[in-house]
Amino acid sequence: MPAKISRRLVIDASVARAAGGEDATNPISQNCRDFLKALWDFGHIIVMTPDIKQEWNKHQSIFAKRWRSSMVAKKQLEYRSDIPENRELWNAIDRLAATDKQRAEMFKDLRLIEAALATDKTVVSLDDNTARKFFTNAADEVDELKEIVWVNPAKPEEQAICWLENGAAPEKERRLGFRSAEVG
Repeated sequence: MPAKISRRLVIDASVARAAGGEDATNPISQNCRDFLKALWDFGHIIVMTPDIKQEWNKHQSIFAKRWRSSMVAKKQLEYRSDIPENRELWNAIDRLAATDKQRAEMFKDLRLIEAALATDKTVVSLDDNTARKFFTNAADEVDELKEIVWVNPAKPEEQAICWLENGAAPEKERRLGFRSAEVG
């Protein structure tokens, strides 16, 4: 059996906020909770920067707070205070944003992107309709974004837990720069 590979994942506070306890009935809450539990079970590592930690502290559910404590105890949380601001990336996003709203949505999640770029290039977030969509479009012009893997654990069709179980590989279909072949 091949050696188990642990991947470093940057998890948005949106997932921490949505993750419900064992009695949760909302499907998004259940999916986020189950994803976090699977991440722990499969030995992957969560990456946090000071900014990400601050967002988690503000928004995490009771379940997510306990889960994060268990991740620390199991040494599955990598705290990174050494990731510098990528001014070129911020300037590119500022230039590419079509509207102020789009710019604000992307700026809000750029710290996730910076942390992902410094580690295993993976972001886990519920933010599909805004940031993910905007970053996918920006990846056409910003090469750094093309390799970022973006996973939404609330969407059953993404099979996020199966992806974790299989090593959380940077599958090309999950990358911001991926474009499916057009059928003519």
